[in-house]
Amino acid sequence: MRRSTPTKGLALAVFAAVTMTLAAPPATATPPAAAPAATPLAALAAPDISITNVQAHLTQFQTIATNSGGTRRAGSAGYTASVNYVKTRLQAAGYTVSEQYCSSCTYPSNNLIAEWPQGPADQVVMFGAHLDGVSAGPGINDNASGSAALLENALVLASQNPSMTKRVRFAWWTDEEQGLNGSEFYVNSLNATQRGYIKGYYNFDMVGSTNGGYFINRITSTTAAPLKAYWDSLGLQPEENVEGQGRSDDYSFQQGGIPTSGYAAGASARKTSAQATKWGGTANAAYDPCYHRSCDTSSNISATMLNRNADGIAYAIWQLAVGTGTPTNNFSVSVSPTAGSVARGASTTATVSTATTSGSPQTVALSATGAPSGVTVSFSPSSVTSGGSATMSVTASSTATTGTFTITVTGTGSVTRTATYSLTVTGTGGCAGGQVIGNGGFESGTTPWTATSGVITNSASQPARTGSYKAWLDGYGSTHTDTLSQSVTVPAGCSTYTLAFYLHIDTAETTTGTAYDRLTVQVGTATLATYSNLNAASGYVLRSFNVGAYAGQTVTLKFTGTEDSSLQTSFVIDDVTLQAS
Repeated sequence: MRRSTPTKGLALAVFAAVTMTLAAPPATATPPAAAPAATPLAALAAPDISITNVQAHLTQFQTIATNSGGTRRAGSAGYTASVNYVKTRLQAAGYTVSEQYCSSCTYPSNNLIAEWPQGPADQVVMFGAHLDGVSAGPGINDNASGSAALLENALVLASQNPSMTKRVRFAWWTDEEQGLNGSEFYVNSLNATQRGYIKGYYNFDMVGSTNGGYFINRITSTTAAPLKAYWDSLGLQPEENVEGQGRSDDYSFQQGGIPTSGYAAGASARKTSAQATKWGGTANAAYDPCYHRSCDTSSNISATMLNRNADGIAYAIWQLAVGTGTPTNNFSVSVSPTAGSVARGASTTATVSTATTSGSPQTVALSATGAPSGVTVSFSPSSVTSGGSATMSVTASSTATTGTFTITVTGTGSVTRTATYSLTVTGTGGCAGGQVIGNGGFESGTTPWTATSGVITNSASQPARTGSYKAWLDGYGSTHTDTLSQSVTVPAGCSTYTLAFYLHIDTAETTTGTAYDRLTVQVGTATLATYSNLNAASGYVLRSFNVGAYAGQTVTLKFTGTEDSSLQTSFVIDDVTLQAS
């Protein structure tokens, strides 16, 4: 959860009424002694989320932080590894997963969005948690706890594969700690129709506080009803989340006119005597004594609190989006890679994968449309059982039409599902070769580079490797972001593709273990490398990468330097090349 509170007024929204029956409390969630016994309730088929599995995710996040300088801050190696951990498990479970690059974030990095491909696409309930932490520590309660609880709920939903009355979308946000930037970027990216599809957003931020309480965002709203109903069934007497108002990602959705609620267990505010009486714990002590501190580790978690939150999320998902019927047979189709290039007289391949998303596996026949004249697309095998994959071969004749085309891959079974593949056909075979970076030594002004003002410079304070000019990112000793980018067309038909540049890192930081300032190198949306003040060295060091995956494509090469509030780090780049041969 971010530290400060916005002063803007909150948008008001009303969620459609929800009719509910309540699940019996899980055996591991015994009501506090002071709470009244719960009234007997009708059973609901919402699953009991395994606290052991949720804790296993927390252990993974702790390991990621430990291996990444002790932090999972947005834009850091720890954050990127956290995204990859969640993404890999969701893809394996059959989710439609995408990463959204937040270019306006303080630390530019990716939101992760996962949608279960069942239920009406215009009736969405959304569940989110921020995945980033602060620089001071591994960020396990804040907010690996919410992230892990959501991940396990998503995996259980996929494994049970019930029939759906609404579409469920999960999100893990970046850059929350710097001002809710990732979720705000996402909401602003939606048009009015897409926002209208989202019938409710539920946020989970810090749900394992060791001295925590049972707090619900906008507790009296209709949106909050399923969350409150579950905790009421445990006799927990939840309260309004006053401390968290406007301080987490639900605020971004409120501002977009989308109804919101969520669970929280509390941060740095202190537990009252009345709360300690009904919930247990220590009065006049912080709900989370390790809030935004290095001690926010996997030991800083209440298993009971985390378990009740995770089960409450499951209850809400089942109440809001799960039907009672038998799921119909359904499947999904995807292509990897999603784009490729072929020269006249040559061929290329991609993998078409299918997954059973509901019901039983079925036979899926594969076909393709959209190929230009002279290009043929075939599949081996031509049909698969959902869950299987096939090789797609794309062959261009010597007279094939050149250009870039969208190939639509169609899977036909009891329903029809599609995926797209972007194909570029080049005029001739062979390798044009050569150096394709323009003005790589920065001696010819700024063109064709796009850069933050002052980045391309001949300042004597940081000498160029060759000539007089170089690109100097950061070095201010205060919070600052510099960017340097160029659009590059990578020729097709070559055997080697090497991106290289010389990098000098100079820093005033004295730490030997914490990456405070970072330089990220990207091609397209992929991050090739991240350097930091920990890589400082005298003189220039040659850095090189194989970029053959981008043959035949036009992509953006981008360097992004981010600097924190004190002690300068300079990232100086010179002699950038991309050699194809």
